[in-house]
Amino acid sequence: MQSVGVLALQGGVAEHTAILRNLSFNVIEIRTPDALDSISALVLPGGESTTLLFLMKRWGLTKPIQRMGKNGFPIFGTCAGAVLLSSSISEMEHEVKQESLRLADVKAIRNYFGRQTRSFIENLSIKGLTDTFKGVFIRAPLLQPLSEGVDVLSSVDDGPVLVRQDNLWLSSFHPELTSDDRLHRLFLERSGLLGMEE
Repeated sequence: MQSVGVLALQGGVAEHTAILRNLSFNVIEIRTPDALDSISALVLPGGESTTLLFLMKRWGLTKPIQRMGKNGFPIFGTCAGAVLLSSSISEMEHEVKQESLRLADVKAIRNYFGRQTRSFIENLSIKGLTDTFKGVFIRAPLLQPLSEGVDVLSSVDDGPVLVRQDNLWLSSFHPELTSDDRLHRLFLERSGLLGMEE
């Protein structure tokens, strides 16, 4: 059985874990670098990006995950996880001094769609899925590609909300907050993992 890791320092860990287990994957909650040795893909959940990065540094996870991402390891970042994967971070009208993993050629504009009180749900058209997907947006970033190597998989009127660069997937919204497992399934299929868990 293939194992997928979920960064388990803060944020929506349980929801991602439930979906991955329903897809018949073993799930390993990642809190220390040695746990990374046992997985075939990694999910960076939503939460608070600066807090996540602080905790990743504290537990020695930042550099190992950077190495994995640069070496083609499949990583899926949702909301704050997508911000962590981005190479550039800003607020609506100014750059911010926030570190990140700097793995994807993407500029994440934090809280682009408003604070938590302005959360919303939108039906999204996603490349690779036949029917629309219900996107749950909570303090969501906008994801602007910075190179031609970034493939936009879904957009709203304001711009991209789901992008892929090779092994890296970034989602503005929270696919784990629905009962729909198709986006996780798509990530695992395109990463060559779905079907290998038998």
